[in-house]
Amino acid sequence: MENKRWQILPQAPNKYVNASGVSSLIAQLLYNYGIKLDEIELFLAADRKLEGNPFLLPDMAQAVSRIYEALLSGEKIAIHGDFDVDGITATAILVEGLSWLGTEAIPYIPDRVNEGHGLGSLAMERLHEQGVNLVITVDCGITDLAEAKRVQEMGMDMIITDHHIPSTSLPQAIAVIDPKRKDSQYPCSNLAGVGTAFKLLQALLYKDNREKQLTELLELVALGTVADMVPLVGENRYLVKEGLKVLNNTHRIGLQEMIQLARLEPGKLDAESISWVLGPRLNAASRMDTASASYQLLTTHSPEEARTLAVWLEEKNAERQKVSNEVLSKAKERLVYRAYPPLLIEGDESYPVGVIGLVAGKLVGEFHKPAIILNLGSELCQGSCRSIPEFNIVAALEECHDLLRSFGGHPMAAGFTVPRQKLAHLEERLMKLAVSQLSQLDLRPKLSIDAELLLSALAGDTFNLIQQLEPFGQGNPRPTFLTRQVEVAECHNFGNQDKWLKLKLRQGNMVWEAISFDSPKAKEEIPPNIDIVYNLEKSRWNGEEVLRLNLRDLAPAGQPH
Repeated sequence: MENKRWQILPQAPNKYVNASGVSSLIAQLLYNYGIKLDEIELFLAADRKLEGNPFLLPDMAQAVSRIYEALLSGEKIAIHGDFDVDGITATAILVEGLSWLGTEAIPYIPDRVNEGHGLGSLAMERLHEQGVNLVITVDCGITDLAEAKRVQEMGMDMIITDHHIPSTSLPQAIAVIDPKRKDSQYPCSNLAGVGTAFKLLQALLYKDNREKQLTELLELVALGTVADMVPLVGENRYLVKEGLKVLNNTHRIGLQEMIQLARLEPGKLDAESISWVLGPRLNAASRMDTASASYQLLTTHSPEEARTLAVWLEEKNAERQKVSNEVLSKAKERLVYRAYPPLLIEGDESYPVGVIGLVAGKLVGEFHKPAIILNLGSELCQGSCRSIPEFNIVAALEECHDLLRSFGGHPMAAGFTVPRQKLAHLEERLMKLAVSQLSQLDLRPKLSIDAELLLSALAGDTFNLIQQLEPFGQGNPRPTFLTRQVEVAECHNFGNQDKWLKLKLRQGNMVWEAISFDSPKAKEEIPPNIDIVYNLEKSRWNGEEVLRLNLRDLAPAGQPH
């Protein structure tokens, strides 16, 4: 929580505020989000006008034609997913959707440890043995050129749906549907894998009267979209907003059990409920065991199975938290003894593949440097990368592609496999790239502040006005405010080893409760007057909903920051 750079975003021009048709605070927030005046109404409505025509996605017509050909001739269809929430939900959507059209598609979700991301020869051989004629990928396949060619040689057709960045060449397939293709005309390039799969199903059911059934699937779209941390802007905003409505009244008994076990309240679920509670539980299956349990939870019709799976995932999530913390502690201990490089790289034979990405993410959050954590195998090493806006990690891997067995991902999160004998060379090259791009930069974490306010500005209907901007998440963050010269009326530590802070803050005749879950400070270290950076949020306390300040940072009043 300490040593962050506070950056107050530029004030919205008076012309913008006056023409916006909303309060000055909401206008400022919309300006910060980059919303133009003629986009405000659509942004606030977040309705179907944000939806794109699925046939604007590249190769969509070819995909629809080939799938209907398979349906009419009774061919076997398989859906090859990925093992994260995005891949699991995308798989469930297409399997369910194709069942409405009269075929029982075969779901295939690879094993994280034994198969890894993307298309693998083992999966293709298994599907071929089952007599599959058509493989549809979701959330994977765009960079698997050799594997796609192998599928063709085996006599199976393939349709690829993905949302990752393509290589310079596209894989050989009947259709390659990806909103990030350079030739894509689709208005929303940031669809998740599940969003892309949903658009394929929309296209398949074009002018077919199944609107209600498609709407019911939006809870899966919301789960995968939020969990995959794609920007909640454009069409994603609409998909998640509508999906949350379905999720809050879900008929899926597996999700009902999970929500109950996690002590969430149906009707009160938001995007953060997915990010912090449901997503990690669904992901825990593949991190600690196999992703098939999460797929079953989403699709089961058996109350007994739903309960059993929800309990199992709860246990696996607790196990995942424990293992992640152990690996993080070990990695930090080792990194302490090194110089201060701009890129953190750490590997060990004991680091489980399922948690290395989480650990890399925690290191980035703490040190604001790109981080790579590796599972060191005797022949192959698997690496998981998390990065910062100043360093495009997938572009860095692209520059080292000659050393890698495979790689893929996004600018801020990626993964790779590398032969162990090439690992040292890879580290050397990645470190040189990081030094050249980052060594002259101030890498303290930056805390963007939407507006400077008095506490009195938070009174009345302010919170409800801010909620118009939901769903909050990647690309559409919860607003962050700065208030200076606040008196600390009360302060005490509580919670996990007394690491958290609870304060009562006063400014004029306004008194607010504030919580900090990210402060290493003891109550004795908090000065009597402080400047605070915070989010405004609603929480439940003793059975009642209360508004409070969630502190992001604090400093002695008047201190430059």
